[in-house]
Amino acid sequence: MTPPLPPSGRRTVLGRLSLPERNYVAEALRTETVGGVLLLAAAVAALIWANTFGSAYASVSDFHFGPEALGLHLSVSHWAADGLLAVFFFVAGVELKRELVAGELRDPRAAALPVAAALCGMAVPAVVYALTAVLRGGSLDGWAVPTATDIAFALAVLAVIGTSLPAALRAFLLTLAVVDDLFAILIIAVFFTESIDFLALGGAFAGLAVFYVLLRTGVRGWYIYLPLALAIWGLMYNSGVHATIAGVAMGLMLRCTKRESETSSPGEHIEHLVRPLSAGIAVPLFALFSAGVTLKGDALAGVFTRPETLGVVLGLVVGKTVGIFGGTWLVTRFTRAELNKDLAWADVFAVATLAGIGFTVSLLIGELAFAGDEDMINEVKAAVLVGSLIAAVLSGVLLKLRVRRYRTLYEAEELDADESGVPDVYEQDDPEYHLRMAAIYERKAAEHRRLAERAGAASSKPDSPA
Repeated sequence: MTPPLPPSGRRTVLGRLSLPERNYVAEALRTETVGGVLLLAAAVAALIWANTFGSAYASVSDFHFGPEALGLHLSVSHWAADGLLAVFFFVAGVELKRELVAGELRDPRAAALPVAAALCGMAVPAVVYALTAVLRGGSLDGWAVPTATDIAFALAVLAVIGTSLPAALRAFLLTLAVVDDLFAILIIAVFFTESIDFLALGGAFAGLAVFYVLLRTGVRGWYIYLPLALAIWGLMYNSGVHATIAGVAMGLMLRCTKRESETSSPGEHIEHLVRPLSAGIAVPLFALFSAGVTLKGDALAGVFTRPETLGVVLGLVVGKTVGIFGGTWLVTRFTRAELNKDLAWADVFAVATLAGIGFTVSLLIGELAFAGDEDMINEVKAAVLVGSLIAAVLSGVLLKLRVRRYRTLYEAEELDADESGVPDVYEQDDPEYHLRMAAIYERKAAEHRRLAERAGAASSKPDSPA
């Protein structure tokens, strides 16, 4: 949606969404919020399990299964990171495709804000980490760990603190996370691919070509696409390129524009089916087998003293906030745009702080960045948890300071006085809406008159004899 032009002729940043976009965002965020609560529960369960029955947690995580002949005899934690997260990134691919053809990223002027905010929100944390590591003599290997935002975790925090964020801020957070996921998967593909099996990679590309042709020729049937998707995933894994790339590629191939006879596009329909699987099963299970940080010894004590872990914490808490807020400010400063008059820069700052919650992809990148060094992986995971917790608390405090304002805006956005199924703010330019509202007011006035007449009649009756 292209932001509306106010009387000043300048575009409005974080303005009101179109009705279809508002409905899509509301549906997506409902699923992600439920998934975020499950993600929180899985992370807590992993911490308890790893610190009470550590040997059992390790044995289950390291248990291997799968066809060895196909190069897929993997541990449980490996299946969670490379297999289940492919589902997560498939949904991210569909979201990105939809945003590019029908959502906020369709118009280059509207796309400037989330793209600039996401890029700055990834570049600044990387710089913060690098400076911390260099100044304190640490390793630069983990520079990408604090660059990711976990939308499900962020929405779970919103659900816990009960803040009714206006739709524009929620949409900004969602679009920001989608762009963030794209660049995160590019970082994984470019910087964490050590060797490539070109035969397997060629097979994966051939499978993707078949997938694309089947989609474009209108072939239907999950029994065709599911085995093909599994084959593409297996070939991508064996090629040496991270297997989650296959999920993003297939998601980007789906058609996300509606035709006249369709109520929803194929991409939106499949996303609607797969998103609950991603948010409710895939991501929580990944968290269960990745967030099991052993908090004994120096895992927590070293978070603020070891340069790598301190860099992760500062990158998430400071880098993300400064980067996203700064990127948003720069867009409004150097383009013909102005902030929505119903919001303040404090709101943008609070959302930027909330985006510092990096969990799912940060944990994944941490495992890839320090592969082979289990102690460092454990400490980096602890740093991700600490940094995300600090960002959650800070954003919760900042959002609570404006909760009354948010509640007022949210209620105004959701008000449907004429009970038409469409919020009133989207109908105010419709003459029929004003006719319906006039009829409602007339009915209410008539009801009040009848009640007043009854009350007057009752008070004028003579008292009954004793």
